[in-house]
Amino acid sequence: MIKAKTIFVLLLVILGQQSIAQQVQISKEQLIALTPEWKGERFPDGRPKVSDKILTRMKAVSVEEAWAVMKNAGYAYQIAEGWERINPDSVLVGRAVTATFMPGRPDVWKAIDSAGKKTGKRGQNTWAVDLLVKGDVYVADQFGAKRNGPTIGDNVGNAIYAKSGNGIVYDGALRDVEGLKEIGGFTSFYTSYDPSHHNPPGDLNTMIVGINQPTRIRTVTVMPGDVVLGKMGVVVFVPPHLAEKVVTTSEIVRLRDMFGHERLREGKYTAGQIDARWSDEIERDFSKWLNDHINELPVAKEQIQEFLKERTW
Repeated sequence: MIKAKTIFVLLLVILGQQSIAQQVQISKEQLIALTPEWKGERFPDGRPKVSDKILTRMKAVSVEEAWAVMKNAGYAYQIAEGWERINPDSVLVGRAVTATFMPGRPDVWKAIDSAGKKTGKRGQNTWAVDLLVKGDVYVADQFGAKRNGPTIGDNVGNAIYAKSGNGIVYDGALRDVEGLKEIGGFTSFYTSYDPSHHNPPGDLNTMIVGINQPTRIRTVTVMPGDVVLGKMGVVVFVPPHLAEKVVTTSEIVRLRDMFGHERLREGKYTAGQIDARWSDEIERDFSKWLNDHINELPVAKEQIQEFLKERTW
């Protein structure tokens, strides 16, 4: 009797593991557990939801400013380099939705695909695309796949843009790049171009294994909900709990630089005075300058007022 019960329990465990193995999308509970530093709003699936206002302010942040804040917080490896680009003069900003692909293997592909079909899903390359909402960025690790690797052409690209209003970060080959450029706002970072396309199960060289799981983009671990900042040929992934600090620090640095450059041109202070820690006199002058120009500066008036509240000069 005891042996029969033991076998029954083992079967339940094995069946449970098979079910979990077929679930490529992270659960809400798992995602919340992996992003404990985020205390703000979340999407229904648990993904951190950095506000649209922070995303708008993030566009003006320089790569160096973002890097400095993250490095000081212990996040020193959040920048991925070496990309081909669509709309290279535009800035890509949004919340990451992640997709992870691996080289195809028939038994695993079939298990995942069968589980997806039971929930009404079809082509694996669109499963994560279906989750996108406005302000998202599709971030996919396609392990650099080139020949017969592209899972994005102009059809999927148009679907991504229609849902997110944004482009992609894609570590793999794209096809239909000319068509993707015609979308206009599809500012994107990708690894290479190839005219072929994935064609499972006939030529099974790629399969999806994770949606909104932690994923690797070059040397960066990317989490769903990270704020993507793409500019100057590199992509920065800002953890959501650091996003506001990054934009606020950037704005303060920008204002101090403007003030310092203006005073240097006027000859009021020397380069040595501006390059060193500012004296109380310069700090008081800076506060007055902020108040005098509060409607003219490239930072919102309400942000400057918040900044001035914390100053003692």
